[in-house]
Amino acid sequence: MDVKQVIIVRKDLNMRKGKIAAQVAHASVGALLTTRDLSKNHVQLNLPDVARYWLDNSFTKICVYVNSEDELVALDALASELGIMKCLITDNGKTEFNGVPTKTCLAIGPDLVDQVNLVTAG
Repeated sequence: MDVKQVIIVRKDLNMRKGKIAAQVAHASVGALLTTRDLSKNHVQLNLPDVARYWLDNSFTKICVYVNSEDELVALDALASELGIMKCLITDNGKTEFNGVPTKTCLAIGPDLVDQVNLVTAG
């Protein structure tokens, strides 16, 4: 099984490297947490088989960029339309962005490479 996750970062924000790393980590973990069940005192993930395979094997993760919020939002909408696991991160703006909540990055997957490529164009 060929599985990957792609994280798309907004280049136009000129984030510091540490900020980018934090935002990418939020998106990667956030995508998995979209399957969470908080009905107990612990978090239970109801992962699809493809995500479980990714965690048990390759953890293939690729980072790419877009040049605008519009591009990021369009990719988020496409992933939603296709039913692909994803997580759009909106930073609260406390350390950058002058206190303005800002969409910074988007994780697509983990999912089958062919599915992720429908959003990220390979």
